[in-house]
Amino acid sequence: MRRERRVAELKRELAAAKKTQARLQREKDEAQGLAAKLLALSAQDSLTEIANRRRFDEFLDKEWRRSARAGAAVALVLCDIDRFKPFNDRYGHQQGDDCLRRVARVIAERAKRGGDLAARYGGDEFALILPNTNLRNALQLADRVRGAIEQLAIRHETAGAKGIVTASLGVAAMTPTRTLAPGALIAQADAALYQAKLSGGNQALARPAPDEPASDEVSPPPAAGAG
Repeated sequence: MRRERRVAELKRELAAAKKTQARLQREKDEAQGLAAKLLALSAQDSLTEIANRRRFDEFLDKEWRRSARAGAAVALVLCDIDRFKPFNDRYGHQQGDDCLRRVARVIAERAKRGGDLAARYGGDEFALILPNTNLRNALQLADRVRGAIEQLAIRHETAGAKGIVTASLGVAAMTPTRTLAPGALIAQADAALYQAKLSGGNQALARPAPDEPASDEVSPPPAAGAG
């Protein structure tokens, strides 16, 4: 009889231990899920829901090192909404935020490959990191982004003749080496963006890497129906 009671007690203890183990596993899974959500949120821009600047910096650094090992090119597209401050001043910050979200969606839709990244670079500026992409292909993609933003037809009465929101884009591509840092790629794309805005906006321009021939500084071919 004593032996049977002991067996019954052991069974109860085993069942309780299994319940405790199951509860601890659930709590562990919940904690891991919460940590993953927090990590994702820390890398996401709260307004546009695409990658933020922190994620951009981390991703570019990682991709730069990977491409250096593989001897592959990395392209960068910087996109800036033309005359965005006058847009905010005229239509208000709510309309400004909506404009940013719509432009971000257009850019994110062009980051189709698994290795591409669309990010909010800061303010009204966005970025596309395109691994394994040469300058000419990146420029063509940038001009498609420009055209898609134009086709949103977001009213902007202070923007000039078109009266809609447009964007300027700067493009650069490099094959990373041990002597080049990611900042060199950013500087080239930023210089191309500056030139695009200086030339009137609503265009995509490319800037060649320093060791590439100057004739590679190109504008995209005119797209059918593009303004």
